[in-house]
Formats: sequence, structure tokens, C-alpha cells
Amino acid sequence: MKRDFSLLAGRQFDLLVCGGGIYGAWTAYDAALRGLSVAIVEQGDWASATSSASSKLIHGGLRYLETYDFKLVKKALAERQMLMAIAPHRVWPLRFGVPVYADSRIGTLQMKAGLTLYDFLADNQNPDMVHHYFDGQAFAGRFPFLVSDDLKGGFTYGDAQTDDARLVLELISGAMEAGAVCVNYCKLTGLVETNGRVTGATVQDQLSNTNAEILARQIVNATGQWTAASEQGRGWCRLDKGTHLVMPALLTEEALLLTAKSDGRVFFMIPWYGMTLVGTTDTDYSGDLDHVVVEPKEVAYLLAEANRYLKTAWTEKDVIGSYAGLRVMKHSDDSQPSAASRDWELRTASNGVHYSIGGKFTSAREDAACIVNTVCKLIDVDTPCATRNRTFPWTPEADYARWFVAACTQATRLGIDQESSTWLIRRHGKRVVEVLHMVADKAGLTERITPALPFIFADLLFCARTEMALHLDDLLRRRMPLLILAKLDESVLRRLAEAVAPAMGWDEAAINREIKACLQQLR
Repeated sequence: MKRDFSLLAGRQFDLLVCGGGIYGAWTAYDAALRGLSVAIVEQGDWASATSSASSKLIHGGLRYLETYDFKLVKKALAERQMLMAIAPHRVWPLRFGVPVYADSRIGTLQMKAGLTLYDFLADNQNPDMVHHYFDGQAFAGRFPFLVSDDLKGGFTYGDAQTDDARLVLELISGAMEAGAVCVNYCKLTGLVETNGRVTGATVQDQLSNTNAEILARQIVNATGQWTAASEQGRGWCRLDKGTHLVMPALLTEEALLLTAKSDGRVFFMIPWYGMTLVGTTDTDYSGDLDHVVVEPKEVAYLLAEANRYLKTAWTEKDVIGSYAGLRVMKHSDDSQPSAASRDWELRTASNGVHYSIGGKFTSAREDAACIVNTVCKLIDVDTPCATRNRTFPWTPEADYARWFVAACTQATRLGIDQESSTWLIRRHGKRVVEVLHMVADKAGLTERITPALPFIFADLLFCARTEMALHLDDLLRRRMPLLILAKLDESVLRRLAEAVAPAMGWDEAAINREIKACLQQLR
């Protein structure tokens, strides 16, 4: 993946996509596969906003059944099933436990009915995904760290998990392979119009401050939260802030769906890279779009609600990391953000620019197909969607289960521990072979970057060399999320920066700048 700003100028594109999150990435990938000439620009790094601040889930949204949003749930469940099949390295099964206490807002019978409907809407053929009931003793044995007083029983059901930032990155890689010009750190600075219709855009390279004009027959704005701040988007969008905490390891193979006792909201505890994600919050947001920070009251809320279920309470000292992102939802009059619809729509402004509004990470592929269908119709291209049931760019061609075992065996022979091997394969898919070649060529690259987390130095160097990372925080937040999964001090950051400096082309001054920028994020 090589960044080349110069490829944007001096040519006519069928489609310019603005925004490098999940919706922009799927749109560019789909359009390029259909044979359109495509450019996609992102003012920061790929997935640098909401698309790297999700709950890391590919799921139908069990809680939306309460609001009778059956169409949204069915759509998301269909996408979940397909993504698990076409990208097993990127989207893998994750079972959730749901405890039922004597004072639970949703009792056993209502939960049973909801999970039965969830399975029905998913049209589950896989017995590993359907729900099961456990009595109080059995459920407590499955999750021994939960408070067992007044525990009547509980359920487990199947959904799926991903690494959100890497999913976006893989789609960008696929778009490039299909001929798209993909440039991160490239800011949209204006639109070019002729007789009231958009014919292109002006952009600025954030590295060199060089400006360029892009000619495009169609433009799609998939900038998420920045759409809400635009003149067109103010009346279309509502911003909802979601905060997550990274806590010590608690869960390993299964997650938990819990209900906050204070306000009845649903939140999760999820195993992720050996740590535990707790989230999320749902609050209206009207602050700085470029600096969405975790507030102390949000930390206190999540800790308080989690501790209502835990035998051993967490404190603020146990918080390893945190992050916050903004969901864009269609404008609504619902008083609570958690009650607002997560459905998606495409709006077209009077000048012809298309705006992607709302939606879910899980169902972004299908929504992007609708965007590209609209674009194709307007430019008289009659080519159907090419992403449905298409294996991901990094999906191995061989039978995945057998291939996975063989890849793990090879990694073990090279000295990579089992947990790191599993995550290495999930992160890189078939490209893991290239990482293993690096390990074979140089001793010491099997070492974990930090003992508690399953990331090895070969992985870091591979990302630095091949994945269009321009800054240290690109590597340590999105290529591998070390900045939120570990408490990194200046000495560790310097060690990592110096390790990748030759690949990144950094001198001592650049290393110092990159370390300073990361430290500012950690404050």
C-alpha cells in the first residue's frame, strides 16, 4: 500500500469518495470492483475517527428488537453471516452471555422470546450461533466473576467480533488493488461547481501542503461526524458520543451483554486482544469534532455500572486505556440518543453531492452498494454490486480451518507463542506468510512488544513497511491498538519509534515529534 498524492491531479474520475472510514472504504472498494475510476481521500489516517472507536463487533443488534426495528436487525444479521463466511480471518464468532437477575429489567421469558426471534431473523443454520439457557448455578460457573446473589439464570447467544480499523484498512487495500487511488492525510478544502452542479473538488496534501484539483463525475461524502457540521448536514444528522474503557483481562472466549441499573441502557464487556472492553455510553454531542475526549463522568458511569455485576470491583486505577467516538444518526426527536434509529439513508444535495447519513458498521457493505448503485445509474453504468459474497482481499484461498492450523504450526516452529500467532493471523490473513518470512530472516522479531499483549515486533515492522502508516500513532493506535491497550511511557514509545524509524524515514527530530504527539494523546 503506497501513498501517492500526485495521482489525484490531472485526470477525470468517475467517483470521488470523501472520508476513509467504513462507509467510504466499502464505497470505494465496491465502485472500483465495478470498473469505475475511483479516488478516495481521508483528512487523517484510515479509520481515524468513528471507525476505530466502535465496540469491535459485527452483530445484528439484539437490543434493537425492543424498539421493533426488525428490518435493521435482519439486515445486520444477514451481513454478519456473510462476513463470517467471506472473511473468517477478519470476522470471527463470539458468544455473549446475558445474566438474568431477580431485579432484571428484562426477565427470563422476555429474554427467551427475544433471543428466539434473533435466531429466527438470522435464519441460523449453525448450531454454534443459536441461543442456550443455563440455570443460575450453571451460568455462575460459566462466568464466576459475576455477582451470583439473586441470579436466576442466563442465556448465551452467538454474534461476531472484528478489529474495526484493520477491516477498513483491508478494504482500502482491496480498492487499491482494483485500481482506486487512495490517499490518507489528504483534506477536502472545497468543491468545484459548474452551473450549480459539482464537477470536482480541491484537496490539500497534509504532509506537503500541496493543493490539487480533482475532477469527478460524482462525489460521495462519507465523512461521518464532519457531515453533521456541514451546511447540508446540520439538519440531517444527530451526533451521539460513545465511550469505551479498556480494563484488565476478565473474559477470554465469551463476552457479556449487560443492562445498566441506573438508566436501563445496554452495555458490553468484551474480550479483545487479551484485555476487556467495557462500553459504550450514549450521549448527545455538540463539542469539538477534532478532539473527542473521554470525560471523567463517562469513566465513572461505566465503572459504576460494571461494578454492579462484579464480585471484585474495578477502580479508576484499573483503567488501562479509553477511547471515545461519535456515531452519526439520522436527525430525530427522540429525547435519548439510545432510542434514536441506527438506520442509514443517502441524501443528495442540490449540487449533486451524495451524503451518507447514519448506519452501522456491520451493515455498511450493503449500504455502500446502494450508494454505488445510485452513482452508476447517474453515469449510465450497468454493473451490479461485486462485494456480496466476495471473499476479502486478504482471505486465504485454501480451506480456512486447515489453513489456520498450518499457519499456526509454522508460527510456532518459528518461536511465536500461540496467542500471538492467533492474533497475527486474524490481523493479516493470508499476508501473514510475509510476516513469517520476516521472522525467519531475522532473529528476535518473535519477541512481544509488551509482555501482556499478543503483538510481536515483526508485526510492527511489517505494518510500518507496507500499510501506508505515516505517523507513530497510525501504527500504535490503528495498525495495532497499543495506545489504548497498554500504558506506554516515553521510554517504550522511543524504543518503538526507533525500531520503525528506518522504514518510516524518520531522523532524530522526527522521532521526537512523533513521540510527543503520542504522549499528548495519552494525557
